[in-house]
Parts: sequence; C-alpha cells; structure tokens
Amino acid sequence: MWRELLPVGRSAATGGYRRHAWTGADAECRAWFREQAEARALAYETDRNGNQWAWLGGSGGDAGDAVVTGSHLDSVPDGGAFDGPLGVVSAFAALDELHGRGARPARPLAVVNFADEEGARFGLACVGSRLAAGQLTAEQARELRDDDGVSLPRAMERAGHDPDAIGPDPERLARIGAFVELHIEQGRNLAADGAPADGRAVGVASAIWPHGRWRFDFHGEANHAGTTRLEDRRDPMLTYANTVLAARKKARLAGALATFGKVAVEPNGVNAIASLVRGWLDSRAPDEETLAAVVAEIERSAAERGARDGVRVAVTRESATPVVEFTHGLRDRIAARLGGAPVLPTGAGHDAGILSAEIPTAMLFVRNPTGVSHSPAESADEDDCAAGVRALADVLEDLACP
Repeated sequence: MWRELLPVGRSAATGGYRRHAWTGADAECRAWFREQAEARALAYETDRNGNQWAWLGGSGGDAGDAVVTGSHLDSVPDGGAFDGPLGVVSAFAALDELHGRGARPARPLAVVNFADEEGARFGLACVGSRLAAGQLTAEQARELRDDDGVSLPRAMERAGHDPDAIGPDPERLARIGAFVELHIEQGRNLAADGAPADGRAVGVASAIWPHGRWRFDFHGEANHAGTTRLEDRRDPMLTYANTVLAARKKARLAGALATFGKVAVEPNGVNAIASLVRGWLDSRAPDEETLAAVVAEIERSAAERGARDGVRVAVTRESATPVVEFTHGLRDRIAARLGGAPVLPTGAGHDAGILSAEIPTAMLFVRNPTGVSHSPAESADEDDCAAGVRALADVLEDLACP
C-alpha cells in the first residue's frame, strides 16, 4: 500500500507532496482508497461532503455502535509522505491484522479518508469534517476560493462530486461510537524518550492546543525603488517584517507558537515599493487565554509600527479552533490497552479534533525521529509504523470485538 501511494503527487524538484484537494493528485489518492476498500470487500461510499468511507459490517445499524478509524490523504504544499496517509494506510493494515488474528467484530468498523484536511488549496483546514460536524455551513463553504479564484463547489464539480449536497451530516455522525485517528507525531516527544526497545514507538494524544489563522493586511503606497527617498516612503514591507519579528518574541515570552508562513505582495516588483503586503499568521498556545493575549500583542505591535511607517494595518480572523480535550474515558482506556502508552498533547489540528465536539474521539501518535512535519524530511521507521498498526489493531479489537 505504501509503495503504491509514494509517487502520487510527488514533486521531482523538491521531493515533497502536492496532493491538494480536488486536484488530479487528490483524485489518484481517492481512487487508491476505493481500490483498497474493494480489494477487502468493504462497502464503499462517498458522503455528501466528499469524505470517503469503507465499511466492514455495513454502514447501517444502531446509533453510536460503529468504530471508525482513518485520517486524510491530501497534503500541504511540498508536504511529507506520512502526515495523513500513515493513518489511512495503517487503518487498512489494522483491519488486515484483525482478520489475521481471527477477530470477529461485534460492531461495524469503518475506514475514512476526510476530504481537504490540510486546507492547502482553499485556506481552511478540515473542510470535510467541519462540514460533516456543522462547524462550517454550506454557505460559508461555497465562498471558499483558491489562489486562481476557483470556488470549492466548482473544484468539487470538476472532480465529479455534487457540490449541491454539501452540509451537516448528523445522521452519519450519530452512527459513530468512537473515532480513533492514527497520525505521525509532529514533534519529538516520543523520539526523545529513547530507543525503539523501550516501547515508546506509539503514544496517545491528550489534547490539541487552541489555534487559529489571522490575515494581516499592510496597506502602504506603491512607488519607485530607485527614486523615492527613504524618508518619503510608506513601505508596508517594513511593517510586515517588524510584525514577523514581534510575533516570534511575543510567542516565545508566552510559551506559545506564532508563524507567518504565507505572504502575498502587490505589485510584487523588484524595483517597486509595495502598495500592499498581506501575511497570514498561524498561532497556537496551551490555552485560549494565552492564545488571545499573544495575538492581541502581535496586532498591537503591527499597529504601532504601522503608525511610524505611514502604513494602515487591518487584521481579519479567518479561523479559530478552541482547545480540544480528547474524551478522557476513551483516551485512558486506549492508553491502558496499550500497556501504559505515554500520553502527550499536540499543537496540530486534526479531523479528530473537529469531530470531538460531536462524538468520542482519540488519537495515536507514531514516533517521528526527525520531529519534522509538513516537510519532505518527515519520517518514521518501518518498525515503528508496524508497531502503530499493531497498536491500532489492539484498540479496534478492544472497542469492536468485545
């Protein structure tokens, strides 16, 4: 399975992946998912929001009786091979492991591939799960557009999916009694614990830090780079650069995280002073009060520097996700089933975090020796991946095969 997925959407120039939602590479991944479902005689279906499902035991049944696992197959720009796909591949492999054990599920089991988890194309993460959970309305989704101006509905339609059907899916979520997402760890907490022999290849998530995205618009005045005196300039690039440095300082002092990872410049000429610099801030913190305080400090720094530079600053919050405490009973049951696996928080958002408001959710992390994620350097040892599959199979067996 892993070898089949590896070349899909991979850039020869960077070695990274560009599996953006509703593109050709995404379609190849989705076709692969369906093939895996059909090869195992699982009942395959695509829901109203483009999420893919593969059912063992059928998609019908009593409310709250199904156990679901999976993740996503799309990527950030030039992302790594493991973020998302490891969870989907491991889910199918865990079903194979259960079959090999002769386990007989008493509850329906399903593997899911959530659509557009990374938000790389339309700027909003976890679109498929947000729509299903009612945290993103159909009207809001229809307003999403990529950098080329293509709307989400148009992109879905081009990919063969009916965009008129998108919206909340409470009946489907009501079927699910537990959702367990396996994911590569995005950090080095497990790797720092020692060698593979110490049994720390797999951990259990405790919570997801609150996080959000803010767009900063720095409005200055376009002018000639070679003829405009420094004291006559209203250069938004200066205000933007100062804000980036301020964000790093404010986050460090608060024990939080702040990143400007995307920027757009107008008119974007080498010999022109910019008229507009637009930067996107991603910020995360251990609690919501700290997050709000850090972002407020960054905004204040931007406004103060803007006043000095003659630059107008406007800030728009594009998304916000509150702290997610994974279901304690499910989390503790899984950690105990895995022999006291380490329990650790994460600063990264996931579909499991979105769904936690509606259904019991949990996450498993597989050790990442580099600690790097959203990059081609992201990695996991084969033995650790196999340990993740066995751990996921143990969890599914405990939840679905009483």
